[in-house]
Amino acid sequence: MLDYIWLDEKTPILNQLPNRFKFAAILFHPFIKMPFEWGKERSSDDGIYPSNEEILDYGYPVTWQEIMSDNGLTSHDEVALALKTSIHALRKEYAREDLASKLNSNLKPEIYYPTEDNTSVFILDNFLRLFSAKGIKELCFSDPLLGRNGVLNINGTTPLDICDLADNELILTDMDMNYAFMNLHDSFTTLFFTTDEDIKGFLRSANCEFIVCDGQTGVNWYWNSQSQ
Repeated sequence: MLDYIWLDEKTPILNQLPNRFKFAAILFHPFIKMPFEWGKERSSDDGIYPSNEEILDYGYPVTWQEIMSDNGLTSHDEVALALKTSIHALRKEYAREDLASKLNSNLKPEIYYPTEDNTSVFILDNFLRLFSAKGIKELCFSDPLLGRNGVLNINGTTPLDICDLADNELILTDMDMNYAFMNLHDSFTTLFFTTDEDIKGFLRSANCEFIVCDGQTGVNWYWNSQSQ
């Protein structure tokens, strides 16, 4: 069982991983496109956001790259700063109201923000399928806030089950602890880390949009990064 990791903002992520893990990446939670019919039925409910179940059943993932192309943003860093500014997750001196305005004023009405704090159900669904294909049968989870941990059988677990485990902090690993991912608070990203040197190949198999952490990448990666 692997305990949740409380990351220091001043130290590179790779230096804070448990010794077994050598590689890490930041996974971008996709934006969410809901069908026109779904939005029409809720047109009178301002600010309505689809539930995880609705997202999984009716929604479509939209990459940050697509959002950049449509909304005039030039990098994943700018998308992250726009999102974090919009939810007031940055101190005033770091907020980028210009980027937030550019994102929000050009966001199509059928497109919704990515999942905040919790890992996207799109990512979880892809991971469960990939883990199952690799013969992984069980996942361990740890929730530090409620002091809970346990084991999940992949064949009997859905993305919704994982979302219900914790509101914010949660870490999941396979039983052999070769793969792990954890929620990041006030974030639209998930931290993934592994013993697998081919981390890019693994994440592309999982249809993830990501940046691989190097020796300088920190929690506040969005100040300077290169996306994959």
